[in-house]
Amino acid sequence: MTTTNGRSEARPAADYGFFGPESVAWRVWRYPTSLLLGFMRAVVIEELDPYLVASVADSGQVRQRTPLRYDRTLQYFATVLFGDAESVLKASDILMKIHARAVGPEPVTGNHFDANDPDSQLWIHLTAWHSILYTYEVFGPGKLSAADEARYWRECAVAAEFQTTDPASVPTSRAGIRAYFEAYRPKLVGSEVAQDMMDYLLDLTREILPPQVPSFVRWALNAVVRRGVVATMPRWMRRMAGTPQRRITDVLCTTVIRFALSRLAGRRSGEVAALDALSPRTTPVLAPVLCGVPAVNPVVYTPAEARARFDMPVTPRQQYAQILEQRACGTGAKPYAHHHHDTLLEFSESA
Repeated sequence: MTTTNGRSEARPAADYGFFGPESVAWRVWRYPTSLLLGFMRAVVIEELDPYLVASVADSGQVRQRTPLRYDRTLQYFATVLFGDAESVLKASDILMKIHARAVGPEPVTGNHFDANDPDSQLWIHLTAWHSILYTYEVFGPGKLSAADEARYWRECAVAAEFQTTDPASVPTSRAGIRAYFEAYRPKLVGSEVAQDMMDYLLDLTREILPPQVPSFVRWALNAVVRRGVVATMPRWMRRMAGTPQRRITDVLCTTVIRFALSRLAGRRSGEVAALDALSPRTTPVLAPVLCGVPAVNPVVYTPAEARARFDMPVTPRQQYAQILEQRACGTGAKPYAHHHHDTLLEFSESA
């Protein structure tokens, strides 16, 4: 991105990565619902997984550096969806190395968490893709056609190839997604740690808005977005999270948010300005898409094609097997200290 007279200019991507302008994923993920509401719903719900919340609580980074962690995480997801193929492969590799050290005891079950664990990665992946689609339906244009939704879930399986998840384990239909979440439900725990973290993340808007935003605006936006996210959660999940909310509040917040986002959608300057304010690191990735700037090379790769093209043949699943082997031999990367400050992450942030 370059800036001229305070306005952002989008630079074209090298290629269309793994999805491209004709994909359903681009249509859904580029809509304003994904920037805050969809992403926030995902990270809030994810905390009900005791292994994930143990990892989050152990690192302490979400609370210590909330705006930065939001910015970096959204940048990663945007890169996978909208970035050029080589950038996606590099981002996946960096995240694998960061997660390789995110291991430790999980106090609720007595077992250990591992941020690269395929089951945990699948939970995160599906929660994100489902939340982005669901908020698009609730606050945006509405439900996709059956054909488009089927394509959306096929594209979800493609994105899973950049994590340790087995793409074959990704459901390819709405019914399959529902069955997955129903089967995962007994594993979820509304622990005190989970409820505390979920409550904190529901106020994410307040934490990530730029400091120049007046306090009363910050309070009002946070109040509406928080209640809007809760409105998308099923009743059983609200009980686990300790976030009860009346139906009239659900309806009012949904109506207000849907109207506001319909005014923003398609207005390039407004969308880019909102993106710049909430996640400046994501702007160079997503702005070309929002502004309709074509890629230098308008090609869409498959993961296998990209790995051959950019000489990065090792998949995350193969990397994970190597990590486990090294760990078993006592030669792997040392686990992070409690409330660590990650030098590798700092390097990637400055890149």
